[in-house]
Amino acid sequence: MAVHKAYEDENHMRLSYPVYTFDNRMLFPAGTLIPFGSIEELISRSEPVSTERCSLLSHGSVREDLVSYVCRPPYNTVFSEERLISDVFNLMENITHTGPVLRYLDFFKENDFYTYRHVLMVSAMSTLLARDLLPEHRDILSEAVTGPTHDFGKLSVPLSILKKTTPLTTSERDMLRHHTLAGYVLISYYLGDIDSLQARVAMSHHERKNGSGYPEGILLSDRMVEIVATVDIYDALVSPRPYRPISYSNRTAIEEITAMAERGEMGWDTIKALVSHNRKDKPHYSECGVSLEKRGVPPPNNTYGITVDNDNI
Repeated sequence: MAVHKAYEDENHMRLSYPVYTFDNRMLFPAGTLIPFGSIEELISRSEPVSTERCSLLSHGSVREDLVSYVCRPPYNTVFSEERLISDVFNLMENITHTGPVLRYLDFFKENDFYTYRHVLMVSAMSTLLARDLLPEHRDILSEAVTGPTHDFGKLSVPLSILKKTTPLTTSERDMLRHHTLAGYVLISYYLGDIDSLQARVAMSHHERKNGSGYPEGILLSDRMVEIVATVDIYDALVSPRPYRPISYSNRTAIEEITAMAERGEMGWDTIKALVSHNRKDKPHYSECGVSLEKRGVPPPNNTYGITVDNDNI
C-alpha cells in the first residue's frame, strides 16, 4: 500500500474530518488515527442493521426516475436499444439493498438532487459496463451492487459544499475529497464488513491506474473499481452540476476520458466499453476503435478543479 497523507502507515488511517451517522452521531472525530482493526471493533458494538432488504428499483420512485434519465441525451444513445435497458434493469432488480443504502438515496433525493441523480446513473452505467467486462454472470450481479454506494461518504460532507456554485476553498476541497475515507468507514459500519466490495469502491473510486488519484495514491488494479471510477467521471461531465451551468458535450466528455487513458490513469478496455455504447451499432468493446483526435471544447464558467486559498476569501 502506498503511503499517503491520509495514512500514518499501512495499518492506520487518519481522518482529517469527522465521520457522522445518519442520526448525526459522530463515529470518529477529526484527527483520529484509526487502526483498521478498530473499525472491526466499532462494528462489533454497533447497533444491528435491519436484515430487511429491498430491490433498488422497487424503492420509492427509483425505477421511474431511472427510466426518465436514460431517455435523455446522451443516455438515450447509450441505452438506445430496448434490450440493453431490459438487461440492465433486470440485473439491478435482482440486487437488494439494506435500509441504510435506501435511506442514503432518500436523503440526497430530498437534499441534493444532483447527487441523487448521479448515484443512480453511476449504478446503471456500472451495471452496463460490468455486463460487458466481467465474464461471469454471477460476478455481474455481485459487482453491480456497488454503484449506488460509491458516494456514500458524501453524507459527511456539508451540503453547502456539495451544492456550492463558486470555486471551493482548499479546505472545502479537502473536505470533499474526504468522502472517500468517510464512505469506507460508514459502509463498513452499516454493513458490518470492512472487506466488502462496496466499502472498497467507496474508498478507491478516485484512485487512478498510474497512482495519481486519492486518497491513497495507489495503482488502481481492481476492474470493478475502475468501471465505477470511469462512469463516475463520465456522468459528472455530461450532467448538470452546481459548479457548472452547462454540461460537457458528449464528444468532449469522451475526449476528456480518452485523454485519461492516454495518460495511463484509466484502462483502455473500460474506455472502449464506454465508447462502444455511444456508437449506434454497439460494437463489441474489443473491436471498438477510439479516436485520439481532440475537437471538443469544455463549457464556459466551469469551476470544477478550481480552488482559492482560504486566506483570499
